[in-house]
Amino acid sequence: MTNTRIANTTTRLIALALFIIFCTSFATAQEKSNKLDETFLKNLQFRAIGPAIMGGRIDDIAVVESNPSVYYVGAATGGVWKTVNNGTTFEPIFDTQPNTSIGDIAIAPSDPNIIWVGTGEPNNRQSSSWGDGVYRSLDGGKTWTNMGLRDTKHIGRVVIDSRDPNIVYVAALGHLWGPNKERGVFKTYDGGKTWSNVLFVNEDTGIIDLVIDPQSPMTLYAAAYQRRRTPWGFNGGGPGSAVYRTVDGGANWTKLTKGLPEGTTGRIGLDIYRGNPNTVYALVENAKGGVFRSDDRGDNWRKLSDVDSRPMYYSQIRIDPNNEQRVWQLAANMYNSDDGGKTWVSNIVQRIHGDFHALWIDPANSNHVLAGSDGGLHASYDRGRTWDFINTIPLGQFYEVSMDNQKPFWVYGGLQDNGSWSGPSGTLNQEGITNDDWYRTGGGDGFYSVVDPTDPSIVYVESQNGSMSRLEMKTGERKSIKPESRPGEKRYRFDWNSPIVISPYNNRTIYFAGNRVFKSPDRGNTWTWSDDLTKDQDREKLPIMGALPDKNMLSRHDGVETFGQIVTFAESPIKEGLLYAGTDDGNLQISRDGNRTWKNITANIPGVPKNTYISRIVPSRYAEGTAYLTLDGHRADDYSTYVFVTNDFGESWKPIKSNLPAGVTARVIREHPRNQSLLFLGTEFGAYVSFDRGARWTRLQGNFPMVRVDDIQIHPRDNAMVLATHGRSIWVLDDLSPLERAADSILASEIHLFDVAPATHFRLYNRKGNIGHKWFTAPNPPYGAVINYYLKDKPKDDVKITITNSAGTVVRDLKGPKEAGLSRVVWDLRLNSPAPPPEGAAEGGGGGGGFFGQSRGPRVQPGSYTIKIVAGDKTASGNVTVQEDPRIQIVEADRGKLADAITRVYELQKSADAARKTMRSLSTQITALQTSLKDNPEVSKQTNDSIQKLADQLSQIQKKLIAAPDTGGAGPALPDEPRPLLSQINGVAGGLESYTGAPTADEQVRIDDLAKQLNDLIAELNKFVETDVANLNKQLREGGLQFLNPGKRLEPPQ
Repeated sequence: MTNTRIANTTTRLIALALFIIFCTSFATAQEKSNKLDETFLKNLQFRAIGPAIMGGRIDDIAVVESNPSVYYVGAATGGVWKTVNNGTTFEPIFDTQPNTSIGDIAIAPSDPNIIWVGTGEPNNRQSSSWGDGVYRSLDGGKTWTNMGLRDTKHIGRVVIDSRDPNIVYVAALGHLWGPNKERGVFKTYDGGKTWSNVLFVNEDTGIIDLVIDPQSPMTLYAAAYQRRRTPWGFNGGGPGSAVYRTVDGGANWTKLTKGLPEGTTGRIGLDIYRGNPNTVYALVENAKGGVFRSDDRGDNWRKLSDVDSRPMYYSQIRIDPNNEQRVWQLAANMYNSDDGGKTWVSNIVQRIHGDFHALWIDPANSNHVLAGSDGGLHASYDRGRTWDFINTIPLGQFYEVSMDNQKPFWVYGGLQDNGSWSGPSGTLNQEGITNDDWYRTGGGDGFYSVVDPTDPSIVYVESQNGSMSRLEMKTGERKSIKPESRPGEKRYRFDWNSPIVISPYNNRTIYFAGNRVFKSPDRGNTWTWSDDLTKDQDREKLPIMGALPDKNMLSRHDGVETFGQIVTFAESPIKEGLLYAGTDDGNLQISRDGNRTWKNITANIPGVPKNTYISRIVPSRYAEGTAYLTLDGHRADDYSTYVFVTNDFGESWKPIKSNLPAGVTARVIREHPRNQSLLFLGTEFGAYVSFDRGARWTRLQGNFPMVRVDDIQIHPRDNAMVLATHGRSIWVLDDLSPLERAADSILASEIHLFDVAPATHFRLYNRKGNIGHKWFTAPNPPYGAVINYYLKDKPKDDVKITITNSAGTVVRDLKGPKEAGLSRVVWDLRLNSPAPPPEGAAEGGGGGGGFFGQSRGPRVQPGSYTIKIVAGDKTASGNVTVQEDPRIQIVEADRGKLADAITRVYELQKSADAARKTMRSLSTQITALQTSLKDNPEVSKQTNDSIQKLADQLSQIQKKLIAAPDTGGAGPALPDEPRPLLSQINGVAGGLESYTGAPTADEQVRIDDLAKQLNDLIAELNKFVETDVANLNKQLREGGLQFLNPGKRLEPPQ
C-alpha cells in the first residue's frame, strides 16, 4: 500500500470517527435537553373548566352487580370514570394511561377488583379515535398494565370467564381505515401474558360483539364484522360478516347460518338471555336484516322484525335479564319491545339525549337501568319512563374553540352531536365555574363557533355540512348565512367541520370554506367565492375494500355527506389578503390577492403520501412567508406524524416533527403571540410544546391527560392557553409566561423567578350555598398573584417565599413546593394570618378566627410588592403590582381611613391571639399537672386546692376572650352575658372586609372600645401570671413538684 493510499485511508477513518463522535454528542445533548424540558414541565397544572352540561359519547358501562353503587363508564374519547356512590360523584381513573379512547370495560365476575379495558371505540364514526390494546387493573382501577394486542386499534368486547379471571376473550375489531392481521377473537389463559388468535376471518373482518353463556362459559357467540372507512366514504359490509359459535372455549368455531339472511352482511349485535341461555338474539345489518331470535343456542334462527336503525353506528340489542320478552334496541332512539322483539316502540325514552351505545339493566331489579349515549350518562329507576341525566362528567367532544376579550374571557366552541356552547374561563363566584354558566349558541353537531372580536354578542356558528348562522346573543335571534349555489350551478360542498374565519383587518369581513372559499364584506349577508380548490373527484369511482360504491353497499358513506372540501383555512395576521386553504383530499393552496387567484403548493410538501388530509395551516405572525402545517394520514391507515414549516410562502417545506413519537398524528399547531420560538401542537394523544420552533418537542405534562386535542388558542391579553379536547371538554393553562420566557439560560440556572403578572383583588361571592355533591364545578383561575419559579435541582430545605411592601415590611410568608422544575405558588393578596396555624400545619387552616372568622389576614392595599424566594443558599427576587377590583369605586381619603381601621383591628386580632395562646398553654399545663398529681398521697390537699383555684381563675379570664367549649347541652349565652371579646373583634373585622368604604362612626367607636377592653384583659392576664401563677409556682417548687411556664409577658396592641 502506498503512503498516499495510507494517508487517504487514515483521513477517512479520522473523519468517520469525528462524525460518529459528533452524532453521539448531538444525540446525548438532545436527550439531555428533552429530559430538562420534561423536568421543567412536569408540575404544570391545567384547569378543566368543563362544561359537563351536555355530556359526550359513552361506549360502555360496567357495573359491579354485587354492589351496583360501584360502576365504570367508558367514554369514546374521554377515558374511564368510576363511581362508588351510584353516580353522585365520579373520578377519572385512566388519565395516566397513553390512550383515552375506550371500546369496552369488563369486570371479573369472580373478583370485582379485576377490571379489563379494551381501547379504541368500535362505533365506526369518521371522528372515531383508536386504541393501543387491552389494559388490566387488579385493584379496582387504581393502577393499570397494558396487556398487549396493541395493533387491534378498535375493540368491541372483552369477556371474562366467570370461573377463572385469568381466562379472558377479546373481540378485536381491527383497523377501521385499512386491513390488518391483529383482529378476530383473542384468548388468554394467563391473565394476558400470552394470547391466542382463536378466531380469525380475514384482514378486513374483525369481531364487533362477543357474548358468553352465563351457565356454560365454554360457549361463546361472536359477531364478525367486515367494514372499511376511507376519507371519501364508508363500506359497512362484506362476506366476512357472520355469527360464529364455539362450545369448547374457542378451540373450534361454527358459522351459524340457518335462518339468518344470506348475502352481504354488515354489523351484528348479540345478546344471550340470562335466565335461559338457549335464547339468543341477533340484530343483523343486511338487505333482509333486522331482529332475529334463536331458542336452540343458535342452531336455528327466526326473524322477528325489520327494525335495525343505522346499524353502522348502533346495532346493539339487550334482553331484560328477568324477562326474555322484554328487549331493548340501541339506536338514535331507544327502541323497546315487550313481545320478544316482534313489535317495537321508540318513544319510551324521553327528555334525554339520543344516540345510544351502552345499556345496563340491573339483574336484581329491571326497573334500574343505566344508558350511555352521545349525550352522556343517564339513569332510570322506573324502566326508562323517567331519567336522571348525570351531567357531572366533563366529556365534551370539542372540535374547535375561540375566545373573546371580556374579563374574564369567554370561550366558544362546537361539540360532536351536542351543539355549540359558550362559557366563561373564570367567574367571580366562590364555587367556580358551573354548568349554569354555559350558554348554548347552536344545535346539531357543533364545530366552528367564532365570536366578533369587537362585539361578543355576535357569534358565527356552524353545524354539520356548512349550516352556518349569525347569532345575536343579546336578543337570541339567528340569521342563516350559508352560501347557496345558484340555479344551474353545481351544488357547493361543505365538510362536516367547515372553517369560519373573521378577518383580523375588518371584523365585518368573514371567510367561510366549502369546496370554494367564500368571502363576505358584510357579516355574511352577501358572498363572493373562489374556484373549486379541491381535486373535485367523483367518489363513486373510488373503491372501498375493492368495491365501487353503489346503492347496495351497506351503510354507504355513512357520516361522509360529501367529499372534496376545505377543512382548514387561515388569513395571515400580518399581511391582509394572504390566505391558505387545505382540503380533505390533500390539496394545499395559497392566495396572495385576497381570494381572487390561488396557487396549488401541495407538491412542495416532502415525504407525505398523496391525498393526505390537511389538518391545519397556520400563517406566522412574525414573517409573511412563514406558515406552519400539519397533516393527518390516519384516514388512509397512515399513523405517521406530519408537521412542517415554510419560510417562502409554501415553495418549500421543512419537516419539524423532530422527536415526536410515532402514531400520535398531528391535528393542530399554534404559535405563541409573543415568542416566535414557542409552538404548541395538539395531537390524537395529548399536547406538545416546542421552545425552539420544532427542533425538539416535549409533551405537556402535569395533570393534562393524553386526550385528543382538536384545537388550541392562546389569549393574547391574558397569555392563557385554551385547549379544545375531543372527549374531556375545555382545558386552560393559565399564565404562559414561564413557557414564553423559558430559555436554555434559564433552564441551566440554579433558580429563576419569572415575571409576575399584575394581580387584581376581585371580590368573590357564594352564589349557590350548600347543594350537595352531585354538582359539577370547575376551578376559577388562580386568585391572586401567580408566582412561577424554576429550580434546577430538588432542594433539601423548604422553599421560603416572602412578600414585602414598599416600606420593606414583610406582609406575607409562604412555602413553595420542594420540587425540581417549574413550580407555582399563588399569593392570595392577604397579610399573614393574625392567628397563624401551629408550626408545620398548612397556612389557612381552622382555628383562631380572622377576617370573616377564618384563619387569614386582611387584604393588602393596592400597590407594588417585592417577592423573594429562598431555596437553600439560592435566592431570586421580583415585583408584583396589586390592583383594586375595577368594580370598586372609592376615593383615596376613604381608602386611607379604611386601611387604618383594618390595621387597628388586625393588631387587635394578633394581640388577642397571643393572649389566647398563653391561656391555652397554661390551661394545658394545669390539666397535665392535675393528672400527674392525681392520687399522689405526698401532695397536700392545700396544693391541690391551690391548683384548682388557679384553674378556675384562668377559666374566668378565658371566658372574657373566647367562648367556652360547646358541651352539647349548654345552649346559647344568656342575654346578660357579654359576647367574648375575640368574637366581637372578628365581627368588626368581617364588617370592614365585606364593604370597601370608609368605616362608619359606629365602627370607629367599637374599635376604640374593643381596644380598651383588650388592653384591660391583657393587663388582667399579665397580673394573673405575675401574681397568682407565680405564687403557685413558688408553692410547687417548695414541694419539689413540676411548675408552670407562663411564657413571655404580653404587650398590649400597637
